[in-house]
Amino acid sequence: MRELIIAFGLLLFIEGILCALFPSKIKTILETIKSIKEGQLRIFGLIFTVIGFLIIWYMKKNAA
Repeated sequence: MRELIIAFGLLLFIEGILCALFPSKIKTILETIKSIKEGQLRIFGLIFTVIGFLIIWYMKKNAA
């Protein structure tokens, strides 16, 4: 549970730093996302979920 809270904090930190450093780029990206079809967003979300899971699985498996 502790690792999950740390991961969530890291996610918020990274998103916050990106918004602070590149606010205009973030707005442009969000407007671009509005024009992407829901099906494409769903596929991207599933791909990123699988990649994230594989990274976590690999790191946990090889943590010695």
